[in-house]
Amino acid sequence: MKQIETYGYRKTIPDEIYFQVLETLSYYPELKNTPITFRFKNPQEHIIMSAQPVFKTLFRVLDERAYYVNISRTIKLGSDSMKIEDLPKDVLIGWLGHELGHLMDYKDRSAWGMIKFGIGYLLFPNFVKGAERKADEYAVQHGLGDYIVKTKNYILNHAEIPLSYKEKMKKLYLSPEEIMQMVDTDQQGTVSPAI
Repeated sequence: MKQIETYGYRKTIPDEIYFQVLETLSYYPELKNTPITFRFKNPQEHIIMSAQPVFKTLFRVLDERAYYVNISRTIKLGSDSMKIEDLPKDVLIGWLGHELGHLMDYKDRSAWGMIKFGIGYLLFPNFVKGAERKADEYAVQHGLGDYIVKTKNYILNHAEIPLSYKEKMKKLYLSPEEIMQMVDTDQQGTVSPAI
C-alpha cells in the first residue's frame, strides 16, 4: 500500500475524487484514524460542501465519533453546471481542506459542545463567520494556505459563479489577502503533507 493510501483508513470516498481527498487528508495526520464519509449530495443553492458529525455517533467517545463531508455533485455556473471533480485540482483540495478544518474544530468538542455549536451556527450569523474563519485558520496551520487562496480566488473571480454565493464568501469567510497574511505569519508552524 502506498503511503498516501494509508489516509484512506476508516474513510469512505467517492471514486471520482478519491486521490484529491487522500492528498488533502495527508495534511491532517490528526484525522488519520477518524471515521469520515465523503458523500455526494444533491446540489443546494448556497452550499457546495459542508462537514458535520454523524448524529448517531455524537455521544460516543471522541475517538469513535464519525463525520460526514457532504459534497454537492455539481456546481451551478450560470445556466450551466460543472461536476465537482472537474474543478482544478488545487481548488478542490482547498475546498476539501477547509471542510477538514471544520472537523479539526469539532473533534475535541463534547456532544453538548457540538449541540451548542449547531445551534449557534443555525441562529447567529456572527457565529457562522467565526466558525468559517476558524476552519480556514486550521487549513492554513496545516499547510493548505496556498490551496485555500486558490479556492477563494476561483470562487470570487469566476464569472459564472452566482453573485449571491460570492457575496456570502465575502461576508463570512477570510479574504484571499487575509489568508496570505496568515500564511506569511504562520510559515514556521505549518505541517507539511506526510506523503
